[in-house]
This record gives sequence, structure tokens and C-alpha cells, in this order.
Amino acid sequence: MLLTKRFFPYFATQCLGALNDNIYKNVLLLMVTYSQIEDLPISVNLFVNLAAGVFILPFFLFSAHAGVVADNMDKAKLIRRLKQLELVIMSCAAMAILSQSYMVMLVLLFLTGSQSAYFGPVKYSLLPQALAENELVTGNAWVEMGTFLSILIGTLSAGLLVASDKGIIATAATVFVLAVAGYLASRAIPAMPPQGAITKIRFAPLSGTWRSIAKVRKTPSIWMAILAISWFWFLGATYLTQFPNFAKLHLHADATVVSLLLALFSIGIAVGSFLCERFSFGHVELGLLPFGVAGLTLFGVDLLWSLPELPAQAETVYSFSRFIAESQHYRVMFALFMVGVSGGLFIVPLYAFIQSRADRGECAQAIAANNIMNALFMVVSAALSILLLEGLGWAITDLFLLLALLNAVVALYVYSQVPEFTQRFVSYLLSHILYRVTVTGRDKLPSEGAGIIVCNHVSYVDALIIMGASTRPIRFVMDKSISEMPLLKYLFRHAGVIPICSPRQCEATYNQAFEAIHQALANGDLVCIFPEGRLTPNGQLGEFRPGIDKILARDPVPVIPMALSGLWGSYFSHKDGHALSTRPKRFWSKISVDLDDVVSGTEANRHLLRERVEAMLPSS
Repeated sequence: MLLTKRFFPYFATQCLGALNDNIYKNVLLLMVTYSQIEDLPISVNLFVNLAAGVFILPFFLFSAHAGVVADNMDKAKLIRRLKQLELVIMSCAAMAILSQSYMVMLVLLFLTGSQSAYFGPVKYSLLPQALAENELVTGNAWVEMGTFLSILIGTLSAGLLVASDKGIIATAATVFVLAVAGYLASRAIPAMPPQGAITKIRFAPLSGTWRSIAKVRKTPSIWMAILAISWFWFLGATYLTQFPNFAKLHLHADATVVSLLLALFSIGIAVGSFLCERFSFGHVELGLLPFGVAGLTLFGVDLLWSLPELPAQAETVYSFSRFIAESQHYRVMFALFMVGVSGGLFIVPLYAFIQSRADRGECAQAIAANNIMNALFMVVSAALSILLLEGLGWAITDLFLLLALLNAVVALYVYSQVPEFTQRFVSYLLSHILYRVTVTGRDKLPSEGAGIIVCNHVSYVDALIIMGASTRPIRFVMDKSISEMPLLKYLFRHAGVIPICSPRQCEATYNQAFEAIHQALANGDLVCIFPEGRLTPNGQLGEFRPGIDKILARDPVPVIPMALSGLWGSYFSHKDGHALSTRPKRFWSKISVDLDDVVSGTEANRHLLRERVEAMLPSS
């Protein structure tokens, strides 16, 4: 996938852009900080803080407009125009660097931030259009790796450029050459026409920002994903901002160790991104989020526990070579690296989730809302750090401890608001830790629109296994007695399970179930039913009851036959006694989830569907 024409030119374009932004921004800050400037109309401290604000401000002003633009024009054409704009900005920046016109460079930094604000929505919304669904996590992993390594390389390169003998000339040449290279790479991106209806584009910075946020809040799961990503940027921005003083005060180290800390954090995120791709098994996997959340908290706390005692002699300052030579620093380095790894596991599934769930034609606007919230959270992180460190006199270690604890609180809030995240986690544990689940024919599931999955019923955890096989949420029709089981009741209730029973048991519940199924299909949901009406008592496929015919007579939607194999004999099945009443006998068993070709709702009936399911089951 990486070297394909539909991905690599875009990947190279975004990496070169991120690299150029960070070189230019950091060179400007270093030149102002370490040069003897007499004609600067403001203080150095004010200039540095103003520069940070000037770069972030365009994300508030222009992200909403950028999202609408990206959804309403060819994304490849938009990227090329933005790279042309970058080329113009960096040409001016090169001349400003040569003339050391710092205020002009500040204005150009605002324009650079504006160009980045317009690039952000198209950068992520292009992926679901260019990649197949099973490539989405991999694509996001490469993007996150490229972004954070570009930040790292840009930051380190800025220091080397400023410190070199002909640093001014080298910097001017570098930003210009990178802009040219980015534009040339963008020319190879294939056409990506808009996917939705073309709408009129209005430029309304403030009202557009609130409108963009209000629109995305209508989908709670996407809104919570945005808040979770924004929290990561809050946490990451705080870490990156405090690394210099943290190294100086608590590690007694010089600037070279600051670069080491930055490298460990950034490379950790890159590694975490690829671990996420490895353990997502080819689809958007929210089940990995708790591992990232736990890592951010546990390793964030361990970073503080692992701090070594300061040297006895106050004048002793660790350089890079001395720092890594002493074993007492290894745990600090490992903890910080694992904070980055946990961040990669945390952020990649969330970006892929937003891309997969946002409506076609509005993905860029969802990403724009995400960028707005990211910028807001980064500003709040700076304000909180100033308040706690300067106003209340906290130590940096106290701030880092607060971040680790708040991370757990934020996670609990997000999971309480979107139970699907919890369900995905439980499904992941079942599918990849308790069992080894293989899914065949995942592409047979419709990516959008109403549909019915019909499946054999083997155990109490069938629904959780099936849930992990689909990137879309599924409404399950389930026997009322199973849906109210104490251990699973919470998960099933928040998964939108539709309880059903026989009309002899409760006619009202029976009729309500069919009405709820009709409403779910009318809303374009994916519904799963177990037509046998009960768990198999002997491991064999039972007869399909006429309920499926009744559903299709009213709503002739596409039907996807599915077969579960390998769960008979598990702790959750009725083999050797009632389920959950015997001791578990085996773990990590092989489970198969097989999907057959879609059957038209007008042709499907319970007998045909039973034959299709039975054909996928292994012969006894």
C-alpha cells in the first residue's frame, strides 16, 4: 500500500509539509531567542509566545471553511493549490530569513499556519476515499508516524541549521527546496473528486467554527472521538512544552538531553502507530483504546517514580553521552518511550474511526471540527501550565502527575458517554485474547444502508464476537432472557439490543421487537438476528423460525448469511450442561466467522438462508 500511486505521493507531500513547517517555526524561535536583536519592537519572551499563538490562531479561524472546501472540490487539486501557496510563502520566508526581518517572518508564520489549517481536513479526509476499508488503519498509522517523525526531524534540524556557520543561507535554501519538493510530490496525487453533493461555500470564520462543531456533536460517537483526540494533543503539547525545564530541573541535563526526550516521545508514537496497525487485524479497532489509555496513565506515573536522585554536586550537568551511559536513566527513557507508544495506540484508531463513521461528503468537515478542538485544547494546555507552574508554584512533576490522573478521568468520561467503546474492548478481549477469531468475507458486510445478518446461535457471547467482525455498529435481536443476564446486561442494553420472546410468553414484547426491527432498518441500521430463536442444545444448526420471513415481508432489505464455528464446547455454550455452569476447559481456541454473499431481500426466505448458513459450517 505504501508505495502505491494512490497513497505514496500524498504521504510524501504531507511529510514534506510537516517537516517544512517545523523547520521554519523552530528556526524563527531559535533565531529570535539566541540572536542579539536590537531593532525588535517587542521583547523576546513576548515574541516567542506570540509566535506560538500566531501559528495556532488560523486553526480557529479557517478550519471550518477548510472542511467545507475540502468536501466540495477535488482533493488532489486542492492539495496542489495549497502546495503552490506554500511555495509562495516559503519563497518570501527565504528572503525574510536572509534579511533577518523577524516581524515579516512572524507574519509569514501566520500564513504558514493558515496553509496548514486548510491542509489538515483534506489530509485526513482523503484517506477513506483513496484506501480500502481494510487499509484505513494502516494508512493512518503511516500518516501519524510521518507526522511525528517530521516534527522530530524538523525540530532537531532547526537547531543544527541555526548552529552552523552559514545557517541563515542554509535555512533559506532548505525551506525553499522542501516547498518545491512538496509541490512536485503533490502533482502525482491521483484525482479525488468530491463524494457528496456540491454545496455553496461561504467564508464565515466565527459562525462557521461554531456551526462545524454543532454539526459533529449530533453524532455522539464521533464527538467523543474528537474530544479524546483533542485530549491527546492537550497531553502531548504539555509534555513537549515542558521537556526543556523538566530535563534541566529534574534530570540535571543539558539541551542535548531535551532532544533525546523529544526523540523518545516521537519515535514511541511512531512505534505505537504501527503496533496499532499490527493488532487491528486489518480493520478499525476501537478495542485497542483501553491499552493506550492505560499506558498513558501507568507510564506517565512511572516516569515520575523512575526519576533518579540529582547529582550530589549541583554543577554536574548531564550531556547526551553521559546521560545514556548511566543505567539509572534507562527507566526514565523507557517510561517516556512507552508514553509515546501508548499515545500511538490511542490516537490511530480514533482517527480511523472518525473517517469510517463520518458521512460521505462531510468527512473533511468532521476533521475540521477535530482540528478546531485540537487547537483549543492546546491553548488550554498552555494556559493551565502557566496557571499551575507560575501562578500556584507547582513543580513540573506535579503537573505530569496531574496529566496521568486526568487521563484516567477523561477515559472514564468518554467510555461512559459512548458505551460502544466499552463493547468494542470486551469484543476485542474475547476475539484476540480468550479466543483466536478469524473473519472471512468481512467485505460482504455493506458499508452503509440497512441490512440483516442471519447467523447460527451457539453461545452467550455470539453477539460480542460478531460485533468485533464489523466496523459498523450492529443492532442485535436477542432472546429477552439472554439480554438480561447480569454479567452482560449493561453491554447489551447500551448496544441497542432488541429483546424478543415468543408470543406465548409475552405478546407485547414480541410485537415491540418487530416494530423496533422495522424502525432500525428504516434508519439504515445493520440488524443481526439468530433465526433459530435459542442457543443450540447439541451443537447442530436448528430450524429457522418464520420471524425472518415476517421481517423481510415488511422490509425486503439485503440479507448477509453468517456462520460461527468453534464456540461449541466453550464455557459460554450449552455443551456438557447449561452455559456458565461448568469450569472453563480451554482458552485461545480457534473461532471462525464466515460471511456469504448478500442475498436480495425479495428472494430470501428462512429455508434458503438456513441452507446458506449450513453450507458454511464444518461438517460434523
